[in-house]
Amino acid sequence: MKVLLSVLMVLLAVDTQLITPYSSKLYEFTDAEGLVDYAGLKADRSHLDGFCAAIAGFDSTMISSMPEADRIAFWINAYNAFTLKLVIDNYPIQPSTGKSKFPANSIRQIPGAWEHKKFRALGRDVTLDEIEHKILRVEFKEPRIHMALVNASMSAPKLRRNKYGEEELDTQLDDQAREFLSDLRKFHIDREASEVWASPLFEWFVDDFLPGATKSYPRDVAQQKAIAAFASRYLSPDDAAYLQAGNYTVKYFEWDWTLNEQPK
Repeated sequence: MKVLLSVLMVLLAVDTQLITPYSSKLYEFTDAEGLVDYAGLKADRSHLDGFCAAIAGFDSTMISSMPEADRIAFWINAYNAFTLKLVIDNYPIQPSTGKSKFPANSIRQIPGAWEHKKFRALGRDVTLDEIEHKILRVEFKEPRIHMALVNASMSAPKLRRNKYGEEELDTQLDDQAREFLSDLRKFHIDREASEVWASPLFEWFVDDFLPGATKSYPRDVAQQKAIAAFASRYLSPDDAAYLQAGNYTVKYFEWDWTLNEQPK
């Protein structure tokens, strides 16, 4: 009991001193559309840097003893904060050699953004790829993370204007999923053409949205069933029934790698 109380006191102190101020900066520099004022954030980055430093110094044993929802929130917050830090460390982003197929103002212009850039978390070095693919996707089996992880592009989910956390995490993730699926640039049912247009997230992570789908069905059927299994929870009964009937072809939008930046 004393150990648990000590952990809670440490978390409360960190939240008050670092996480809450960081969350306030998210609100200040992120608009209602999830777009970021990167120039403003770079000029006033102390709270973001402080939050990233807190992530580095957290004790791994302490985190592992937390409830699952808290651990998911921790890693989503870490991913999004590290991504913001990566962008402002390189802002304004300059085009890189051999990256002409991507927009000039894109995180894809930063060499090794996901696979090589190291960030400190729980006393060890991790990459963004490790957080997403080796921690969140492997340890938690929570498909809604794909509606919360923001890779600084226009096709990504909206960046929330506050941190993910504890009791409200389930509601926050549902809000993110509902918001994502209501965006016609990311999900759209075209009944006249018998097509469902979806974000590439549903193509890349079929088995996250419906475990074992690609082993149980042909790829095209697996994609339909995975989309229906996930999206039906957030759509109208009529749209959900349409998805579940499966009488359509799944098409995927092209991912827009333009930086999720507020207009200047």
